[in-house]
Amino acid sequence: MTAEGEADLSGSDLHAKVIVGIGNPGPRYDATRHNVGWWVVDRFAHDHEFGVFERRGKRLEVTGDIGGRNILLIKPRTFVNLSGLALTTLWQMDDFDAGRDLLVVTDDTNLEVGRVRLRPGGGTGGHKGLKSIAGVLGTRNYARLRIGVGVPPSGADLSDWVLSEMPEEDEDRVAGLLPELSEAVAVWAEQGVEAAMSQFNR
Repeated sequence: MTAEGEADLSGSDLHAKVIVGIGNPGPRYDATRHNVGWWVVDRFAHDHEFGVFERRGKRLEVTGDIGGRNILLIKPRTFVNLSGLALTTLWQMDDFDAGRDLLVVTDDTNLEVGRVRLRPGGGTGGHKGLKSIAGVLGTRNYARLRIGVGVPPSGADLSDWVLSEMPEEDEDRVAGLLPELSEAVAVWAEQGVEAAMSQFNR
């Protein structure tokens, strides 16, 4: 079943996959640390010619396929701290299992710039977007691709840090990883989290 206005991912023998890029809507946030999840999802959509994201309720979304597997890309429009509100209809997808079918791509202030960690589940690491998603889905058992955006300096305000733009050198480093991160998402979708972890964690 699908809600009116939501993507229909039925019709495939393979389980549909959902990839969520955490970020804030609006041009003022495009280049901030909190939006690197959107960078990855945008790059993936470009690499696989998925077309243009369209507004659907509390999110922007676009669908496509890789090797016959249906893919739904989501960018929440709710701002980071309420990211879960954009995902309330996922359970209406046929046979959806968050632990198997969901990947969340997010910034991580516990990792140095350019470090990458893909995990099948776990805690939120203090990230309010992950906390919101776990609260709405009722589980922390979903894969997440965490991208290091630098550890805040001692005494720095975390909100100011994640809502600020990275220095050019750091931004270039993350931007340079986007082709590899896009590939990591594709491997997760086609081969599963263990295969993606073994190839791309760094």
